[in-house]
Amino acid sequence: MLKTGTSLVLAALLAAAPALAATPAQVDDAKAMLGKSIAFPTVAGRGQVPVYAAYLAGELKGAGFKDSEISIEPLGETASLILTWKGAGKKKPIVLNAHMDVVEAKREDWERDPFVMAEDGGYLFGRGISDNKFDVVMLVQTLITLKREGFKPSRDIVLFLTGDEETAQKTVAAIAPRYKDAAMVLNGDGGGGTLGADGKPLYYTMQTAEKTYADYKLTVTDPGGHSSAPRAENAILELGAALKRIADAPFPPETSETTRAYFAASAKRTPGEAGEAMARFGANPNDTAAADILAKYPEHIGTTRTTCVPTMINGGHAENALPQRAVANINCRIFPGTAPEAVRQRLQQLAGAKVMVTLPEPFPQSSTSPLLPELDAALRKAVDGRAKGLSIIPSMSAGTTDSLFFRASGIPSYGVSGLFMKPEDEYAHGLNERVPASAIGPALDHYRTLIASLAR
Repeated sequence: MLKTGTSLVLAALLAAAPALAATPAQVDDAKAMLGKSIAFPTVAGRGQVPVYAAYLAGELKGAGFKDSEISIEPLGETASLILTWKGAGKKKPIVLNAHMDVVEAKREDWERDPFVMAEDGGYLFGRGISDNKFDVVMLVQTLITLKREGFKPSRDIVLFLTGDEETAQKTVAAIAPRYKDAAMVLNGDGGGGTLGADGKPLYYTMQTAEKTYADYKLTVTDPGGHSSAPRAENAILELGAALKRIADAPFPPETSETTRAYFAASAKRTPGEAGEAMARFGANPNDTAAADILAKYPEHIGTTRTTCVPTMINGGHAENALPQRAVANINCRIFPGTAPEAVRQRLQQLAGAKVMVTLPEPFPQSSTSPLLPELDAALRKAVDGRAKGLSIIPSMSAGTTDSLFFRASGIPSYGVSGLFMKPEDEYAHGLNERVPASAIGPALDHYRTLIASLAR
């Protein structure tokens, strides 16, 4: 991953830094902050993101950061929190990114109150605890620790917490272009460690690319009529048939430098049919059967091709009338390098002439972030603190993070989460979202090593 000469120099410098380990008190403080963070229902429409941002700002000020270094920037009913810790200016700034908002959770669907953190069986439960408040808290707590210890950064450190990553992403779109002079963005909402069934680390992924987000509207219109005189033409039936045709025709497999490197490295550490499929697909990107096997696993389903799935549907205007209109939303996660318009055309072809397929609001596309020797060396030291010599693998996220907008602005961005989890414990956006309670201490060590190494 690194040029040999540069790698050796950086490795030597970083190895000279003292080992870092979170104290029990720091772990307890982070756990308490995480519990308070879950209690803020930062769901779109509830107006709680600014309230949560104010709480975090208060914690940062309590650690010694000045009012002038912290700003809360409202945007509609949400907001961004920005901390600018000025350094000596020896290097370009680094931006630490995560998001404060979470997806909706209904109390009646959960075993526990989703907005009260609970501990059970070695796990901490709560809406947004893995996506993305765990890393929000670990980043904030790390900066608090460094500040209290008198750390003097050699470069500016910017903490930029967004407020609508789960919805419109307007906060990052508005603010990301300000940091075009940044050396890199370190995003807590991407990457991280993968644990095996026995709880031992298998590998660490660094997110260097992600798929493009797109919501397509499928619309069918019809004159309608009285429900007592049904006709062969029916807007709801036509829409349903179109959705079935799209579901039965998955996009062809695709690869990139990032995904090839990911599969080549992961195949050696993944047992069973998944590992075998990784090896086959890494060697032959036209192996559709291998791609189909990987699609059976939630952690791999979006890594081999563009995916499109219906997420919302609306039709009809009266219970006793034939529908005059039926509309479906299809959410696509588009493989880097594929144009959203090409996806729309494919959906239109599959849907048929009676269905109109549109893309109301295109999202920006981004390229893959280059590997940076400085970051690689710092991340190597951070990961070694958890598992010496553990493989660090570039990866592409199947979902969309705020990094998309940084990359679109020409700013290299990397998912470097401090969270290590088993794939089967991933419940982000779902019921009973959780993280291992034991993950807090190692995550604090991870971020402290990473940030201190880059800003020393």
